[in-house]
This record gives sequence, C-alpha cells and structure tokens, in this order.
Amino acid sequence: MENNLPPYLAQGEMARLFPVLSVTSKEGRTTAIVLACLSKIAELGRELLASAGQRVGSRAKIECYTEIVPAKLPSDIKERPDGLIVLRTGSREWRAFVEAKVANSELNADQVERYRNLARENDIDCVITISNQFATAPTLHPLEEVRKSRSKIPVVHWSWMHILTTADLLISRKDVADEDQLILLNELRRFLAHESAGVRGFDRMPKAWTDLNKLVASGGVIPAKLQEATEVLNAWHQETRDLTLILSRMTETRVEQRLSRRQLSDPTMRHKEEFAILRENHQLRLSLNVPDAAAPLDIIVDLARRCVDIGMTLRAPEDKKSTNARINWLLRQLKADKVPDLYIRLSWPGTSVPTQHLVSDLRSNVNIANEGKEHLVATAFHLFESKALGSRFTQQTNFIVDLETIVPTFYGTYGANLSAWKKPAPKLKADKSDASDVSTEAISEEADAFET
Repeated sequence: MENNLPPYLAQGEMARLFPVLSVTSKEGRTTAIVLACLSKIAELGRELLASAGQRVGSRAKIECYTEIVPAKLPSDIKERPDGLIVLRTGSREWRAFVEAKVANSELNADQVERYRNLARENDIDCVITISNQFATAPTLHPLEEVRKSRSKIPVVHWSWMHILTTADLLISRKDVADEDQLILLNELRRFLAHESAGVRGFDRMPKAWTDLNKLVASGGVIPAKLQEATEVLNAWHQETRDLTLILSRMTETRVEQRLSRRQLSDPTMRHKEEFAILRENHQLRLSLNVPDAAAPLDIIVDLARRCVDIGMTLRAPEDKKSTNARINWLLRQLKADKVPDLYIRLSWPGTSVPTQHLVSDLRSNVNIANEGKEHLVATAFHLFESKALGSRFTQQTNFIVDLETIVPTFYGTYGANLSAWKKPAPKLKADKSDASDVSTEAISEEADAFET
C-alpha cells in the first residue's frame, strides 16, 4: 500500500470500513469508518465537501487515508493528523488533513495551528477538524484562536452531529441513488447514533449560566468584559447550532440560522452585537430559517423574566380590508383547539404602538383587537408563545432540555400549519382584454380624452 501513496505522505493506508485498531482507539476507529464512507458514498462526499467549499462533480474521485505520516514531518512534532482527504478532479487535486476528537475530548487551538503549518509544508490545502463541538457554519470554527489566526491555511469544522444529520437527511430524502451505498450509509448512521461512537449533542450550559442568571436576578449590571457572559454566549452558539440540526432531522430539511452576511464573514461582529443585546436587554436571540415555512422562527431567551418566547411574524393579508377579517385569516390557520400561552401581537401603521392579545381571547371576541385602534388596520401579526420556566431556566441541563422541547413543539403545533399571504397575480382589466385595447391607437385615443 505504501508504494502507492501520494508523494506528500511517507506512511498511511486507505481508510477502512472495518479498521483493525486497538479497542481503546475509539477516535481512530470512528474517524476511519467515517472517512471510508465519505470516499465510497458519492452523495455523502458531495454534501460534506460542499460545506468545505469544494464541488464534487460526477467524474471526481475522493480518496481518504488514515494512520498517516506526512512526507515532511519536523523531528520535534510527535503528533500527526488523524487522516487525509484527497479530492481529484481531472489533473487538479485538493487535499485536507483531518483532526478528530470524540466524546468529551475537545480540539486544541495550538495543535490545529501546528497542523496548519504542517499542511503548508506538505502542500495540503486545508485542515478539517471534527469533534462534538458545534460551529455556526463549517467555515466559522468554534475556537476563537483558530478563527483569529493569521495562517493562510483555512480550517473547516464538522461536528459529529453535523455528519450524522447529513447522513440522516440523505436517507430520509431518498437522495442516495445506489442501493448498496444506501445500505452502507444507513449502517454509518446506525454506528454514529450508538453511544459507543462517542457522538453527542450539546446538553448543558456552563456554570457561568447559573452565575449570570443570579447577577441578572439581583439587578446587577453585566460588565462590558464579563468572562461569564462570554462563556454563556459561546455556549449559546453551540446550542443554537445543535438546535438547527435537531430541527433538520425532525423536518427532513436543512434548517439554518438567519445571520447577516457581515455576521457570517466576521464572527467577532456577531459576538459583539449579541453581547450588547445580552448586556442591555438580558436576552439571547436566535432566528431560524425552515425551508418553505411561512416565516422564520424567532426565539428569545429572556434572563430577566426566565422565559423562552418563540414566534413567527406574518404580513397581514392586504386583500382583507378590516382588522377583524385579517385576524380571522390567521385564526383559521391555527388548528389546535387548546392554545395556552399563545399570543398575537399586532403591528399598526405609522407610529402607533403594537398591541397583543391571547389567541383564546381573540377567538372569543375578535373585536377586542380594535379597542383604541378603531380607525386603523393591522399591518402584521407576530404569533408567539411565551413559556415561563421558573427555576429550571437557571439550571444548566434543564434549560437545554426545555428549550429543545419548546422550539420543535411550537413549530410542529403552529408554525408548520401557517401560510404566508401573497399578493394575488394581476388580472386583465375589463376594458383591456384584447391586444387592440392597448395598441398605440387606443392609447392615443385615451390620451386625447384624458381629464384631470
């Protein structure tokens, strides 16, 4: 095998589906199996490498190696990457070192930096890290030191749950054409879902979450450089990514966070903006795009109220002329009989302040929405649920458990049944139903008869 190695490897072997490794080498076993499947299952390789900015065409070939030793390995470096991915398209090659951690093991920024230097020395284009840590996007590494590095070697991050979700979506959407590859992908899914693989979601906030809640509850001010607040924000970003993957698997679509281009290109800016909201409003916020949903899912975690608010904002139907008619349009879409804690916040024209009512109250008497707004017509509706969690809100694990129940439940019960209003297509005017009615002669006659 070594004689057939590419020139930038001194040692290594093709990634094996059934690696012969020590029973204690959980990391090596999991990495080898995933890389073997990535090279053998066309659709999996295409999906994962697309997130690294690489297009995998029908003629492209993916090779994956494990147990590697780079050709140029300085004597002072004892460690080495866990694998190598090679994408060949014609005469072009793209190469990436792979560094993986399983279970509770976390990535080390200094190690990633050493692998970047090693990549540069061996003409490797990229470093891919895999762990149970979550990244908002594969190009936005979870480690701040890695993001801020001046190295020109890019680092892409996949969480194990991202890989599992990708496999799950390919199977549920029936996107794998070859039956043998489909069976293999399902075995990979089964393997990654088993506790022995060491793959897990985000399941607890840091201790700083409890401390920050105590500070807010006592009326304290969050200092501009409070370490606990930074830890909470970092954990929140981990949880928001995990939540998108959970919803992706539940809806069998790719759910993504709504971020501005500036936030995607500059994670520091996102942190700065969200830190300001946390300081000033005592809130964590998240907006999710569910494909083909009527509107984004907007989530607010309010530390002062110990509440989770989740809702969707819909434009009011402009073909309905009264507020009552517009509200009834929305109420008809709410299929659930019991709607506790469900509100509609109404937006009004100009500077008129929004108003809100329980859905149950509006169902009993829709006219209450017009009180004090008799001469106005509502322009938009924010349908939302407010869940008070009490003491569970401040608990590191229970907060995550409740959040990951509240969000899917709201979407499944209400959000998935909503339809956005769309302006109807224009109709032909009665006096312009024929092309001759809009000819130059007809327009000239209309112009002659025009009166202001």
